[in-house]
Amino acid sequence: MVLFLTVSFIIIGFVVVVSMKGKMERKLAFIQENADNHKNATTPIILWIVGTTFWGLVSMALIIGMFFMN
Repeated sequence: MVLFLTVSFIIIGFVVVVSMKGKMERKLAFIQENADNHKNATTPIILWIVGTTFWGLVSMALIIGMFFMN
């Protein structure tokens, strides 16, 4: 059961990260082209980076935890 949850978490997270990557790249390109007064426009990109980092850390913790459970 734990293996299923871990693998599901990793796969679903990976799909979400990859699907949002293109949107964030387009948003970053728009911000770079129009650099005037876009301080609030960078917030979603920063949150995406933080979320991706958190997902990666939790995924690693789940994998390491699986080794200690068995």
